Amino acid sequence: MQNKVYNFKDKRIEKFNYKIHIPENFKSGMPLLVALHGAGERGDDHSRVVIHGAAKYIEAGRRIDAVVLAPQCPADFTWNMLTVELKELIDYVAEEYEVDPDRISLTGLSMGGFGTWEMGINYPGFVSALAPVCGGGMSWRVRLIGRTPVWTFHGDKDDVVPPEGTYDMVRKLRAAGGNVKFTVFEGVKHNSWEPAYEDTCVLDWLISQNRRDNI
Repeated sequence: MQNKVYNFKDKRIEKFNYKIHIPENFKSGMPLLVALHGAGERGDDHSRVVIHGAAKYIEAGRRIDAVVLAPQCPADFTWNMLTVELKELIDYVAEEYEVDPDRISLTGLSMGGFGTWEMGINYPGFVSALAPVCGGGMSWRVRLIGRTPVWTFHGDKDDVVPPEGTYDMVRKLRAAGGNVKFTVFEGVKHNSWEPAYEDTCVLDWLISQNRRDNI
């Protein structure tokens, strides 16, 4: 994955560091997958964004037929605080690499899981699919996600981010008619991103989704 920097004007932060994966078979109209890291990977060091999660496996050579964007959250912020800036970066990358605007998907772990839920709520209908891992959010707003497909994951023994938060999001989204799948990993603590990205087809599922199918 290549190291890049996106500079902001008149925003709360100066820049986003990010890594970008361009597949060998790259052509215009490919999907874009956005991968959000957890709180421990914040800062100003590109290498931290590939310590865990989807970006880790892609950095290690896992094949994925999509452009992959892995931004880095600055040290004193969380993804939930920077949804406007994150949306600007995604829009820039989508235009720069001429991706299919109907196949932009989003996943994240822990703090990135919270950010994934929040982006779906703040920008309903923008992405084709969401895959939050061991996250949560304000469940009273989750109905705004609408029919965008969600596949969410949590370990039932998570002692850092309680799984009840994801249960609540799922329950409220289902009650609102949402399209959500929930995978619970029995006996798994906070590191549920490992079985989520290693043992399921979630990355392939994400890039196969098309926003036009959600109308």
